Amino acid sequence: MKINGHEILPGENKKIKIRVGKLPSGTHINIFANVYRAKKKGKTLLVLGGIHGDEINGVEIIRRSIEQEYYEDLESGTVIVIPLLNVYGFINFSREVPDGKDVNRSFPGVNTGSLASRVARKLTKFILPHVDMGIDFHTGGDSRYNYPQIRYSKGVDESKTLASIFNAPFMIEKPMIKKSLRKAANDRGIPIIVFEGGESKRLDDLSIEKGLAGIKNILYHFGMIKPEESDNHITTSIKINKTSWIRARDSGLFRALKKSGYQVEEKELIGMIKDVLGEESKNIHSSRKAYILGHNNAPVVNMGDALFNLGWQDK
Repeated sequence: MKINGHEILPGENKKIKIRVGKLPSGTHINIFANVYRAKKKGKTLLVLGGIHGDEINGVEIIRRSIEQEYYEDLESGTVIVIPLLNVYGFINFSREVPDGKDVNRSFPGVNTGSLASRVARKLTKFILPHVDMGIDFHTGGDSRYNYPQIRYSKGVDESKTLASIFNAPFMIEKPMIKKSLRKAANDRGIPIIVFEGGESKRLDDLSIEKGLAGIKNILYHFGMIKPEESDNHITTSIKINKTSWIRARDSGLFRALKKSGYQVEEKELIGMIKDVLGEESKNIHSSRKAYILGHNNAPVVNMGDALFNLGWQDK
C-alpha cells in the first residue's frame, strides 16, 4: 500500500502527512492519516472524523480509539484512521472552511477548486482508492442534539449490513446527498455509514461510548481484532426509514419536555414556546407515534426553526 508517496508494508503502522494548504499567516495545514496494517490480508476500513470542523464528538471518539490501541495489533486487514479532516473548520469552531463552503458537499473535489473542494480531493485521491468500507463520524449541527444513530444509504445492501453490524441505538435509512463523501464513495463501490451523535462544539459521553462500541463491532465482525466476551455483536438497533422535523410555529423561549431517545405518542405534549412578555404560551405536540431522534437545545427559537426530529418505521 502506498499513500502520498509513503509505502506501508504488511505488519507496519505509519502516520502519513498529506499537505492541504496553508493559512494566510503562512502556517501549513496537513491531514494526518494513521495507517495500521496486519500481516494477514483482509478488508481495509476507513475511520474518519471532522469533515465538519465544529463536530468535536467524532474527533474525540477516534482520538480515544487510537489512545486505547484499538488498531495496534490487527489480526487481519488494514485500518486507515483520520481523526480530523477539516483542520480549517476545527481551528475556527466552524462547520465550513474559510471560504464558507461545506467539505461534505464538495466531493470528489478538484485540486484547483475552492478550499472545500481541495480538502475533499485529498481524501478522494489519496485515501478512497485503498478503502473497502468506511465509518464517517458526525454530530448534530448548531444547537441540535442527535441521539446516537447510524445512517446507511438507501438501496445499498452493503451499507445496510455495515450499519447493522455497527449496532447504534437507531439505524436510519437515508438517501445519498449529491457531492457528499457517502455518494462519492458509493460511486466507487465503497459503502460508507455515517454515525451521528451529540451536538456541535460539545462532548457527549453517551455518543462517545456508542461510537467506540460501534468501531469495535466492525473490527470484530471482519476478523480484524480478537473478539472479547461482549454482547456488542447482538443487533438491537431500532430501525427507522422515515423522518420528519417538527418546526416552531412561533418565536420565543423554547422548552423541550421530551428529549432525544424517547418514543412519543401522537398528539403527546413534547414542548412549549413562551413569549418573552409572559403573555402567551404555545404547546408543541407530536405529529405521530415516533421516536425522537434529535432535538433543539437552543433556549430562544424563531418561527420555522427545527425543534424535534421524529423517526419511525414505515412498513
